[in-house]
Amino acid sequence: MAEVRYVAIGDSFTEGVGDEREDGTPRGWADLTAQGWAASLGEPVQYANLAIRGKLAWPVVEQQLEPALALKPTHLSFNGGGNDMLRPSTDPEHIADAYSRVIRRCDEEGVQLIILSGAFPSTGLPMPGLISRRGNELSDAVIGRLTYRPDIIRALNWPDRELAGPTYWAPDRLHMNTRGHHRVAARMLKALGQQVPDGWWSLPLDAATAPLPNGVYFREHLVPWVKRRVTKTSSGDGRQPKYGDWVTVQP
Repeated sequence: MAEVRYVAIGDSFTEGVGDEREDGTPRGWADLTAQGWAASLGEPVQYANLAIRGKLAWPVVEQQLEPALALKPTHLSFNGGGNDMLRPSTDPEHIADAYSRVIRRCDEEGVQLIILSGAFPSTGLPMPGLISRRGNELSDAVIGRLTYRPDIIRALNWPDRELAGPTYWAPDRLHMNTRGHHRVAARMLKALGQQVPDGWWSLPLDAATAPLPNGVYFREHLVPWVKRRVTKTSSGDGRQPKYGDWVTVQP
């Protein structure tokens, strides 16, 4: 069997924010997918992850796509637009254009593309109706770009209302926790035709998954987010990809 070389591009969703190791570094569904993929194949998988938190869809494509393709991957996964939905004005078709760019470049380079949609955000966010509407519009726009492309692998998390439940989300209510990332990894492995490890679709509940009281949430998570918007800074400013070159994931 040919060697699998899998590279992931995106924002905090793909970087793995919300599923941190003991040393504070993010793991997340892409790392888990590489791990599960190697286990399913029974052989090593080459893996890179260029995702950086806080990025809008087009900056992801403009800054990460070509370096990812330069690695000569066999597979590339892309998700973007989650941060765009939180901005005052969002054009779903403009975001979908970024997906079209990724599709075209992967076609040109002969790379198998995997498109993901993000998870439905927890109902604890401010303005949940607006975010839901924008997410539906973005999902429809992206799926429209996949018409007549059954060759593109899809791992669509937006329609998964089980994943919308609060036990799958981190205390900041913007990112998935360990349960959520494992569920996304399970969907990825299923879409790839690989074996899903036992329990990944729904890990046992943990006391750490209990949502924060609103007062604590506003103080610790919402206020810092608003401050970054006002000062036009990003949580990803100055960050480098966690795996900018290939790492070998053993089965």
